[in-house]
Amino acid sequence: MKVASVVVDVPAMQTDRLFDYLIPPEWNQVIVPGMRVIVPFGPRKVQGFVMEVSSSTEIDKLKEIHTVLDLSPVLTSELLQLGNWLTEKTLSYKISALQVMLPAAMRAKYQKEIKLLKREAVGELEPAVAKWFETNDVVAWEDVEKRNQLSAFQKGIQSGFLEVIYKVKDRANKKTVRHVEPVLTKLELTEFLENLPSQAIKQKEIIDYFIENPSSIEIKQLINQIDCTEASIKTLVKKGVIKQVNVESYRDPFDHREFKPTKPLPLTNEQTKVITPILQSIKDVAHDVFLLFGVTGSGKTEVYMQAIEEVLNKGKEAIVLVPEISLTPQMVNRFKGRFGSKVAVLHSGLGTGEKYDEWRKIHRKEVSLVVGARSAIFAPFENLGIIIIDEEHETSYKQEENPRYHARDVAIYRGEYHQCPVVLGSATPTLESFARTSKNVYKLLTLEERVGNRPLPSVEIVDMREELKSGNRSMFSTSLFEKLNDRLERKEQSVLLLNRRGYSSFVMCRDCGFVMNCPHCEISLTYHRSSQSLKCHYCAHEIPMLKTCPECDSEHIRFFGTGTQKVEEELTKILPEARVIRMDVDTTSRKGAHERLLNDFGEGKADILLGTQMIAKGLDFPYVTLVGVLAADTILHLADFRSSEKTFQLLTQVSGRAGRHELPGEVVVQTYTPEHYSIQLASHHDYRSFYKNEMMIRRQHAYPPFYYLALLTISHPEVLKVVEVAEKITTHLRHSLSEQTIILGPVASPIPRINDRYRYQCMIKYKQEPDLTNLLKQILIRYQKEISANGLNLSFDLNPYILM
Repeated sequence: MKVASVVVDVPAMQTDRLFDYLIPPEWNQVIVPGMRVIVPFGPRKVQGFVMEVSSSTEIDKLKEIHTVLDLSPVLTSELLQLGNWLTEKTLSYKISALQVMLPAAMRAKYQKEIKLLKREAVGELEPAVAKWFETNDVVAWEDVEKRNQLSAFQKGIQSGFLEVIYKVKDRANKKTVRHVEPVLTKLELTEFLENLPSQAIKQKEIIDYFIENPSSIEIKQLINQIDCTEASIKTLVKKGVIKQVNVESYRDPFDHREFKPTKPLPLTNEQTKVITPILQSIKDVAHDVFLLFGVTGSGKTEVYMQAIEEVLNKGKEAIVLVPEISLTPQMVNRFKGRFGSKVAVLHSGLGTGEKYDEWRKIHRKEVSLVVGARSAIFAPFENLGIIIIDEEHETSYKQEENPRYHARDVAIYRGEYHQCPVVLGSATPTLESFARTSKNVYKLLTLEERVGNRPLPSVEIVDMREELKSGNRSMFSTSLFEKLNDRLERKEQSVLLLNRRGYSSFVMCRDCGFVMNCPHCEISLTYHRSSQSLKCHYCAHEIPMLKTCPECDSEHIRFFGTGTQKVEEELTKILPEARVIRMDVDTTSRKGAHERLLNDFGEGKADILLGTQMIAKGLDFPYVTLVGVLAADTILHLADFRSSEKTFQLLTQVSGRAGRHELPGEVVVQTYTPEHYSIQLASHHDYRSFYKNEMMIRRQHAYPPFYYLALLTISHPEVLKVVEVAEKITTHLRHSLSEQTIILGPVASPIPRINDRYRYQCMIKYKQEPDLTNLLKQILIRYQKEISANGLNLSFDLNPYILM
């Protein structure tokens, strides 16, 4: 008897454990940990993951596994272990921790087929299996299963002759391309050719082609090569000379692009110094965490590339994480140019099918390097040699829904498992990471100079209060306007960063002060010019723009604040000859738009690139010599202890876009709080002084890295219920945690209502609480009934990045 312990796809507290199922005898040799199965669970059948296989159980009567979804495990033993660790670390359900590791296409309903990969492999298969493929290349999984022959097929799959295909309904089906191939032998083709009438010129050319090249060719290609029509091909198919076959083809999101191959560049003395310990760690097969602290433009990417090359030469694999969509096009160019087809790319700009295909390349070991955003950290590699996280300070590395993991923590866990180095790179590392270098938890590597000793751009801070006093009511200071004009005359490019999205932030009546709020969330609606509407950025509620004030009927209802659309309008008024490309959530929402706009700017089709945070990082254009920051202090006044750090990071990053090549760069920062230390120090590119200053403040107020944080958010449709539960939980925590631990709250969240649910929160600041996760788990169990029946929601974030 063999028993499988399965995690079932029912995310609830009661089901968050392993359930034992009997493995039917015909699957005894088939089922191993890491496979997905369908199991009976109550009245229905659900998907689950096999975690363990054993030969005994304490349960008397076991149900049988209904279906197997995989013939080779989709999760390696390392990823199963990682799933258990994630569950503990993030207080999430086991099923959520496992599903986050797979592409979305694999979380759907399936029809499955077994496919013969090469026709000539039929002779290598067992006779019972070969029989199935005498006339077909694909057989239905259900048919094989009905006849209890799965274990015989498994050998063919392990030998690489067969493959299981998941036909995902409505989602990631495999892409096929129409090919034709000869049915007759060379001799038969020659005979047929001689008997063709003389006027069948194109048919003759097609047969000539196949006599020379007897293999399969895509129909499109054949038409181009011979300059024939599809009709000639169809005629030969009807005559039984050639046949049409559908050949699987990966959806390649980059198939329209040529990547120019690049060679490693000679390293500077500084680069050589920082790469040496990384290469040593690779050679010694040792796990170290390096913080590569290098100014913008100091050549961090080249260091990454040469370290990866070393790893790939050893036959190992590498993962490179880059922040979401902003870095992908240029990064992809660099990595594809250097490593060609060894690279798989995973990011949110890809469709479900494209992501599935990229994941399959990794799973089939067809690639050895993954470049991607957060979720690429779960790439199913089994022989990792290095993990690199570029711009490690980026908040997008933290997932904000369950499981609330940080990619950096996962990277370090996997680095330990594979005994390989983890490199965290940034010009503005998080305070937590930089503090860990002083305690020798991470090893610090520094690049102080730009490549080619190019100077960092000069930064001018403009006090917008003075501009107002001198009568300038424009959103552009005199200095920025003059510099923009100057760049237009010199045919150089400028980048303008606006710290906000939408046309303007809120709509207010100038007579009575009424602000239009979302009826379901306690937050003002944002005006969007293109659709003339007011939208809520939390629950997507939308209404047309108001003509009069709903409170006092006044017509003086206006939008306040500045959005990218409004800046673009003003630009066209004051610089009518300037060509502007605007990049924000609205202009980049369509697939491929982000890349197309950046390509246009790179090709010189615009003079000014105007955008939100997405243009602040990773862009590298030779003719950009001016960067303007409008409203530098927007983030500075948010209710977030990291607001100074985020401001410093953003200003330093965006300044780094100027003067990266031969031409020197200038930066103009417009602000209403020019005296603030984060703005002053960013203008001098002085990270170390900023670090000292900020650390003093963090120590005073008991914030990370001196304390750990945990944020509890309680929500419910009734405000009294939220307050009652929040009070009870906070009181319980005060009794259960040590006296050194600080508990703040409960208080209404900064956004007290979202989607008609009231929200309260409580913050725990602690240095050592070894039992905290157990305590929070007990609270979840205690409120389980109310969570499932009463609409109560408790969420715990053990390393919060967003405190809203």
